[in-house]
Amino acid sequence: MIHPAPTSRIDPHLARGVLTRIVPESATKPGYIVVSIPNSRYELHLLPTGTIAAPVGKRIVGVINAQARRVDSVTTGGRYIEPVMGRPRRVQGTVVAGDDQAGSITVNAGVPIICRLTDARQSASQFEPGDLVSFDVLPGATFTEQD
Repeated sequence: MIHPAPTSRIDPHLARGVLTRIVPESATKPGYIVVSIPNSRYELHLLPTGTIAAPVGKRIVGVINAQARRVDSVTTGGRYIEPVMGRPRRVQGTVVAGDDQAGSITVNAGVPIICRLTDARQSASQFEPGDLVSFDVLPGATFTEQD
């Protein structure tokens, strides 16, 4: 957890967390980082898209990108990422913004995640800010550190 808890506003597409661990690649698996999300028990395993400059145990800010299998509008439930520890497999949250050109939506699931829509029948314009959505995440969610 970040102490003291952050109060400054940042871009709604940026995720703020603590870099818990850097796991090097092995013969069978790519390297990944573990990002703990403040005020939660989430420890997300994400593939870094570049060099990670933040030291382990310190704050890290960046963009989480994922590919959504199919996005469904739902009427009940809250914001969550499953599993709590590991690579994101299922996400539910509210739409923050959509980008038709990129074919993606930004979803607040306790932490913002930019989700590229992979179902050809869907477009970002189908989802309005504030909509509650749920979807499965394809393997390979990434993290791009920002300054």
